[in-house]
Amino acid sequence: MSVQSAVRRKTAPDIRARKKGEPIVMLTSYHAHTAALVDRHCDVILVGDSLGNVMHGFETTVPVTLDMMILQGSAVMRGSKQALVVVDMPFGSYEASKEQAFHSAVRILKETQCGAVKLEGGERLTETVAFLSQRGVPVMGHIGLTPQSINTLGSFRAQGRDEGSWEPILRDAQAVSDAGAFSVVIEAVAEPLARKITETIAIPTIGIGASAACDGQVLVLEDMLGLSPRTPRFVRRYGDLGPAIETAIKGYADDVRSRAFPGAEHVYEMKKS
Repeated sequence: MSVQSAVRRKTAPDIRARKKGEPIVMLTSYHAHTAALVDRHCDVILVGDSLGNVMHGFETTVPVTLDMMILQGSAVMRGSKQALVVVDMPFGSYEASKEQAFHSAVRILKETQCGAVKLEGGERLTETVAFLSQRGVPVMGHIGLTPQSINTLGSFRAQGRDEGSWEPILRDAQAVSDAGAFSVVIEAVAEPLARKITETIAIPTIGIGASAACDGQVLVLEDMLGLSPRTPRFVRRYGDLGPAIETAIKGYADDVRSRAFPGAEHVYEMKKS
């Protein structure tokens, strides 16, 4: 007899159906405990390769490996119940060929049991997105500023800020949509361009540094909680947890050094005979 969860987890088709509907709420998470918190309020949890910056202190996402993504994706799945969990495909795990992308995506889906993968790129990955989608792999696209391409781009700068540069980004968005992606992240793109893309393509757009007109929004959890030392212009801080955490750590350290902790209530007495 099969055992079904009382809570139905959202799927890629559920998110696809939200085009021009209620805005899609998406945040990143890399741990089971934060996933449980995010899960109560968000439609989608992204296990982003930004974990390279947030967890490991890398300057870019380029060093992140497939094994790292699978490890954290599994943790997020254990901590969440209702949100669609999307796992980033890291740099080097899908660019060589559509077959390489399929094998990497299958590992992610099988080993994490997540509901979808995300990959960066537009027109150049049309064949790959179609190949995956046709073989049962739900794909979220990612266009505009693509952090995995930082060594080619040279810097993390906004895209499409002059109208003459719009055409390639518009083509990227349309190509990802036509190839079968169920949604697409638009990162660090001028507001009018993000708005135009959202009005033009058939799948939901999820903005990060884009436009309120997008079908949804995503932020890195640590950025919006005030845990990141530097945040992009497009981040609104909904908390300032960094100083609060440091205050707690200092209080602990002071109490240990003064022997105020542990107190009598924190230690175990001998059993009474």
